[in-house]
Parts: sequence; C-alpha cells; structure tokens
Amino acid sequence: MTDLLNPIFTDADAARVHLEGIRWPNGAICPHCGNCDQTTITGLAGKAHRVGLYQCKACRGQFTVTVGTVFERSKIALNKWLLATHLLTSSKKGMSAHQIHRMLGVTYKTAWFMCHRIREAMREDVASSGPLGGAGKTVEADETYFGKCETPAQLSRGRVATPTKSGKSGGAHKRTIIGLVERGGMVRMFHVNHATKISVRDIVVHNVSRESIFYTDESRLYTDLGTEFKGGHATTKHSAGEYVRYEAGVAIHSSTIENVFGIFKRGMKGVYHHCGEAHLHRYLAEFGFRYNARSKLGVSDVQRRDLALAGTEGKRLTYRGINEAGQT
Repeated sequence: MTDLLNPIFTDADAARVHLEGIRWPNGAICPHCGNCDQTTITGLAGKAHRVGLYQCKACRGQFTVTVGTVFERSKIALNKWLLATHLLTSSKKGMSAHQIHRMLGVTYKTAWFMCHRIREAMREDVASSGPLGGAGKTVEADETYFGKCETPAQLSRGRVATPTKSGKSGGAHKRTIIGLVERGGMVRMFHVNHATKISVRDIVVHNVSRESIFYTDESRLYTDLGTEFKGGHATTKHSAGEYVRYEAGVAIHSSTIENVFGIFKRGMKGVYHHCGEAHLHRYLAEFGFRYNARSKLGVSDVQRRDLALAGTEGKRLTYRGINEAGQT
C-alpha cells in the first residue's frame, strides 16, 4: 500500500532526493564522464545555483539527477513525474493520459508525452537480461492479432487471414504480436509486420535458450523451429478443442502467454481504446514490465515504481520524435 500524500508525490525536493537514492545509492555519478569519486564531485549551493546541482571536477561539467534520464530537460515538477510513474506502474491495465492529465493538473498533451517517456523507462534491456528459459525450464510462444494495420505497405500486401475455431478470419489486416513467456518467469512481446516462419524464428532464437522446453499451439510457424530445442517441443491442437493435456503429470499448454495477451487486450480496449501502430511497441513494453514485476513474484507497487524509476537512466525520448507518428 502506498500513501499518495507521501512527500515524494507532493514536494519536488523530496522527489529529487528519492530519485537520487535510486540512481546513486553510493553517491552522485557524473553522467558526462562517469566519474564516481565523491571527493571530486561537489554539490553547488547558494543563491546562484538551484538545489540538487552538482559539479564534476574531472570534466568540469554540471549535472542534476535528471540528466541522462527520460526526465532530462523536463519543466514538469519531479514530484509529478514520480506520481505519474506510480499511477502507471501500479494499475494492472494501465492508466490513460486523460486520467493522468486530470489527476496531475497538466495538459493532455503533456500527460500523453509523460506516459510515453515512462513507457520508455519500462522497456527491458534484452541484451543485459539474457534469454528466457534454460535447461529444465518451459517457454511458451504464441501470436495474436490486435487493432487494424495503418502502414500502407502492410495493407497492400493483403496478409492472409488466420481462421479461428469459429471459422472467422482473426488476423486479416490486423497488427501482429509475437509473445514469449517463461513459466513462472518473464514475458516478452514483439510487434512484427507479418508473422512468418522466418520472422518468428528470428525472434525466438534471439530471446529463448535452446536448452528450454518449448510449448506452442499447432501453428505451422513453430513446426520446424521446435526441432531446435533440446528440451523438446510439444503442441496442443486448438482446432480440435484441445487446450491442455497431461503427459507424465506435466501440463502441456500455451495458456500462460494467452493469459498475458488477455490482460493486454483488456487494457488496450478498456483503458486506452486506441493505439497508433507506431507506438504499439511501447504499450507492449508497459504491459510486459508490469507482468515481469507482478505481485505473484513478490514485487509490491512501491518496488515496481522504483524499478521503473531505475529504468529511466540512459534513455531519452523527444516529443518531436514520437509526435510525428501521431498521438494516441
């Protein structure tokens, strides 16, 4: 439980101190040259300098805790940034920019930009996280289709519809999302132009250990790919009404990733309503972040918020860059 009257949500100085504690637990580090020698980093004080300003004697550069983060050069009070981060990370299906703008007392355009910056902070660094799965671990893969394509090249391609159990076409002219989840672990979701054996294999081999046990549905996208896994590949036949079966007491299914997709779709339809295709990858990062720091893994709302704040470092997102693709 979090007290929304906590000073970090109402006082900019308290918010700054909190962010400094997360980013610099052992003292300030110069974002310009990487100097961490506290004897050569001094806090500037007096009427000529704002609170929280530091100077590095090694490179003679000045900086604050927001330099080198998604908060850099923002004129929004830091306590409002922390409150927006808390609201977005503690709401299971997200919070719309309109709700943020009403609660924080900022314009809708500002709230929209703040949300996208926070989503950028939520983005996982796959290179440092390593692959999903491993020896004795199970990874599920599946694809889903959501929203309408907006890219002319995709529409002109006339993507093949994917028949559902009811016989209706589920994937025609829709955005394609590939999902990977390690049972009891992390999830990763990717937006691709079209799901083919080549595009799916490229995502899987770069994100899943070949030592894993691999579970999917009967889609032909995974038929050849499954042979590459040392842990084996098993499928369930959804077209025949089989969604789970047990072999030697082990449940074979892809329901875990389907449940992740379900939360994502309910959030997108019930909270966000519309998402420009150019921004879909950030919404996937948002829902993936909350799943990977879910309460079932022992992560509280406060811890999840601070994980997002820690992820702000080394990331920048300009308004011009994302506004060119249109607002959502």
